[in-house]
Amino acid sequence: MWVFRASLPSGNFAVIGMVPTSTTGVRGDEWSAIVTFNGESAHSRVAVVGAGFGGIGTAIRLKQQGYDDFVVFDRGDDVGGTWRDNTYPGCACDVPSHMYSFSFAPNPAWSRSFSGQQEIWEYLRGCVARYGLDPHLRLRHEVLGAEWDEVTGRWLIETSRGRYSADVLVAAGGPLAEPSVPDLPGLATFSGEVFHSARWNHDHDLTGRRVAVIGTGASAIQFVPQIAPEVARLHLFQRTAPWVMPRADRAVTSLEKGLFRTFPPAQRAVRASIYWAREGMATGFLHPAVMRVAQRIARTHLRRSVPDPRLRDKLVPRYTMGCKRVLLSNDYYPALMRDNVEVVTDGIAEVRPDGIVTSDGVLREVDTIIFGTGFHVTDPPIAKYTRGRDGRTLEEVWQGSMRAYQGTSVTGFPNLFMLLGPNTGLGHTSVVFMIECQITYLLNLLRHLKRTSTHAIEPTPQAQEAFVTDVDRKMTGTVWTSGGCRSWYLDATGRNSTLWPGYTWSYWLRTRRFDPAAYQPVAARKRHTVGEDR
Repeated sequence: MWVFRASLPSGNFAVIGMVPTSTTGVRGDEWSAIVTFNGESAHSRVAVVGAGFGGIGTAIRLKQQGYDDFVVFDRGDDVGGTWRDNTYPGCACDVPSHMYSFSFAPNPAWSRSFSGQQEIWEYLRGCVARYGLDPHLRLRHEVLGAEWDEVTGRWLIETSRGRYSADVLVAAGGPLAEPSVPDLPGLATFSGEVFHSARWNHDHDLTGRRVAVIGTGASAIQFVPQIAPEVARLHLFQRTAPWVMPRADRAVTSLEKGLFRTFPPAQRAVRASIYWAREGMATGFLHPAVMRVAQRIARTHLRRSVPDPRLRDKLVPRYTMGCKRVLLSNDYYPALMRDNVEVVTDGIAEVRPDGIVTSDGVLREVDTIIFGTGFHVTDPPIAKYTRGRDGRTLEEVWQGSMRAYQGTSVTGFPNLFMLLGPNTGLGHTSVVFMIECQITYLLNLLRHLKRTSTHAIEPTPQAQEAFVTDVDRKMTGTVWTSGGCRSWYLDATGRNSTLWPGYTWSYWLRTRRFDPAAYQPVAARKRHTVGEDR
C-alpha cells in the first residue's frame, strides 16, 4: 500500500492511501484510493444529512442496531434543526409533548402538555448525550452537493469542510429548513430591518418600533402576541384568514412527572391515548363534511375572543377547515384587539424605503418588516444539489412535483433514503411518528442489503408510479384538494405532494417491513475493496 500525505489550505491534512482493488493478484494494476481528513475516514457506510429529529432519530436507531459506521452532517453549530433555528418569541409545538418525541427515547420531565422551542431543543441535545452520538456528528458541515458515482457505487458528498463518500445517503434535512421570502416589488429598497421569523434578529430591539408582519401562519400567531405589547405600531398583513382553535395547554404537575419517571408504562399509555385521539382528527381531513363540528368550535372561539364585528369579519376564514394548516392559540385573537395593532387585508403593491404600499394606494410607514411566510416545502434545497445515476438532479427529475416510493426512495437515485419526503407530512398529528416508521423501513432495507450481499438498490419505475397513483387517488376528495383554498401543501403543478392522504397507522402498515419486490439492484462498474459493505 502506498501512502501520501497532502497539506490542505485550511491547515488540515489529508492522507491518501492507494491499495490494489484486486485481492487475487489477477488485476494488480487496478488501484483504489482511501482518503482520510486529519486521520478520519472520509467514507462511511451511511451518511445522514441533517441533525434534527430525523437525523438524530436515525443515528440512535443505527447505534441500537449495532451500526457504528455512520456520520451525521449539519450546517449548524449544534443539533436540533428546526428547533435550533426557530427562536422567535413564543415559538412552541402544536402537537402534545408526549407525542412529539421519540417512542424509544421518552422524556418524563416535559414541563407542559405543549412544549416550547427551548425545551424541545434541549430534548434533542439530551438525546445526543444519552446515546453517545457526538463522535458521529459533523457540525458546521453544510452539504453543497451529493452525486451518485456509478463507477464506485457510492454517494460522493461535497460539504463546506471537505469531501466525503457513503454507500447509503439519508436525507433528513426536513421540510421546514429553508425560509421562504416572497419577492415583493421594491423590497431591496427598504431602509429598515428585514428578517424572517426562522432567522429572528434578537439584536434588533422592537421596543417602540413600527412593525409590519407579513403572513398569518403558524409562526406569526405565536410571535405576534409576544411582540404586540412592545412595539409602537404593528401592521399585520393577512392574505388569508387562518382557522384558529383553542390551545389546551397546561403545566405538567410534579406528581405526573414522578409517575412517568418511576412507572414508564404510564407515560406510554398517555402517548397512546394522544395518538388515537389525534388519529380520530384525521377523519375530518379525509372527509371534509366532518369538519363542520370543529368549525363551530373555532367560530365560537373567534366570537368570544373578538367582540368587534368589523375586525371579526376580517378574521373569518372563507374555506373549509383543514385546507390550510389548522392553528392553535389562546392569545392571538386578543392581541389583534390591541389599539396599536391593525389587520390589513389589502394586497401588497410595493415596498418603499419608508414603508409598504397596499393595493388601495395607502402607505403604511414602518421601520421593521418581519416575514412569517413559511418555508420551501414543495421545492426543498436537497432537490437542487442531489444528482442520481443519469446526472440529473431531483429537481430536474421531479419537474415541479415531488414523487417517491413510500415517500422515501426515488427511481434513478440508488441507496438514497428520504425522511419526511414526498407525501409523508401530516395535518393532524406528530411527524415524529412518520419519521420512526421510515427509520424502521431504512433499518430493514440495510438488513436486506447485507443479507443478500447487494450493494445498492432503487425502487422500480413501476413500483414508484403505482405508489404515486394510489396517493393521488386517495387525495381526491380530501379537504386539501376540495376545501377551497390555495395552501403550501400544493406544489407548482397544483398537486398535493406534501401530505399523507390517510391515517398514520396505514403508513405504519406499509413500512413496518421492507418490500424487496418493489426494488431493483444497481451494480457498480468498479468496486472499492476497502470500506465495502460491513
